Amino acid sequence: MIKLERLNGDEFYLNALLIEQVQSHPDTTITLHNGKKIVVKTDEKELMRRINEYYKSIGLFGRQN
Repeated sequence: MIKLERLNGDEFYLNALLIEQVQSHPDTTITLHNGKKIVVKTDEKELMRRINEYYKSIGLFGRQN
C-alpha cells in the first residue's frame, strides 16, 4: 500500500498493484484496473518512486545495493 493525498488534502492508502496507468494533466491522475480514476496532489515522479519502493518491499522488483 502507498500513502497518497487527494486534492482536498485527505490522505489515503492505495494498493499499488491495482494501478494500471498514471498521467499528469496537470494534476496527477491514477487509473485503476477497474477503470476508476483518482486525482491526487502527489506529483508523478514521487508517485512512481513510492510505487517502485512498494514493489521492492513485496519482492516484485529485485533490491538494488
